Amino acid sequence: MALVSLGLGKYPLAPGEVAGFLGHRIFGWGTFDAERLQLLENLIVEIRLPRIMAAALIGASLAVSGAAYQALFVNPLVSPGILGVLAGASCGAALGLVFLKTWYGVQAATFLGGFAAVGLAMGIARLCRVNGTVMLVLGGIISGAFFSALVAVVKYVSDPYNQLPAIVYWLMGNMAMADRGMTVKAGIPILIGIACLMLMARHLNVLSMGDEEARALGVNVEAVRLTVIVCATLISTLTVVLAGIIGWVGLIIPHITRMITGPDNETLLPATALAGAAYLLLVDDISRLAFSFEIPIGIVTALIGIPFFVLVLRNARKGWL
Repeated sequence: MALVSLGLGKYPLAPGEVAGFLGHRIFGWGTFDAERLQLLENLIVEIRLPRIMAAALIGASLAVSGAAYQALFVNPLVSPGILGVLAGASCGAALGLVFLKTWYGVQAATFLGGFAAVGLAMGIARLCRVNGTVMLVLGGIISGAFFSALVAVVKYVSDPYNQLPAIVYWLMGNMAMADRGMTVKAGIPILIGIACLMLMARHLNVLSMGDEEARALGVNVEAVRLTVIVCATLISTLTVVLAGIIGWVGLIIPHITRMITGPDNETLLPATALAGAAYLLLVDDISRLAFSFEIPIGIVTALIGIPFFVLVLRNARKGWL
C-alpha cells in the first residue's frame, strides 16, 4: 500500500520506478540519471514519504486509541474524542494560530490543549466520585463542550482574512500539513504509546468483565485505567499536531477489525493498528486524486464513516456490537 501511494499524485510514478529508486537510495542498486535522481529524491523523499509515514502513524494511532477506549469503557460506540481530547487539541491549535507566531508554538499549544481537556474530564470525575467510568464519560462530554465553545470564541474574534481560514483549514484535517521533521519527532512517542496500549491488552480483557471482577483477579483498575487514558490521549493529541482533526477512524476501524479477529484485545489491537494505517493511506490517496484539487482528509473520513456508523447501528441486533 505504501509503495503504491509513493507513486500516486499529480506526477505519477510506476511502482517499479519507485522500488528501483528505493533500492538505489538504500542499497546502492542500479543507476539513475543525475537529473532524474534529483527529481525522484525531491518527489519521494521530501514530499510523499513524510506524508505517507504521517498517514500510517495517524491511522494506527486513532484506530488503536479508539479500540482501547472501547475496551476500557466497555462500549463499542466510544471514539478517541470521548474525553474531550480532540476538542481540547482543536482549542489549543486555534489559540496558537491566533496568538503565537511560530509553527512549533501552534503544535505545542495543540498538544497541551488535548491534555488539558482530558485533565479537566478526569478532574470532574474525581470531584464527583460516583461511578468512575460513567463520570469519566460525563466529564469528557462537559470538557468537550467547554473547549468547543472556546474554539467558537476564538474563531469569532480572529482575523477573518488571515487567521480564521487557517483555523478552519486545521479543523478540517489535512495531511499536507505533515512535514518530515515533525513526523519523525511525533512518530517516536506515537509508537511508544501504541506499544504501551498493546502491552495493556490482557488487562483490558479483564476490565471488560467489570471493575469488581477485575479487582478480584488482582488487577489494579485505577492504575490500568490511568495508563490507558494517558497513552491514548498522547497518541490522539499527536495526530492533531500532525494533521488537524481527522474523525471517525477511531470508531469504524475497531468495528471492522473486531468483526474479523474477535474481541480479544491481544489480537484486536495489533490488527487494528495495521488496518487503521492501511485505511488512512487509502483515504489520503482518495483525497489527493479524486478531484483536480486536494480534499481535506477529515471530510473524506467523515463521508465514509457516517454511512458505516448508520450500518453498524442498523445491524446492532445481529451481533456486530
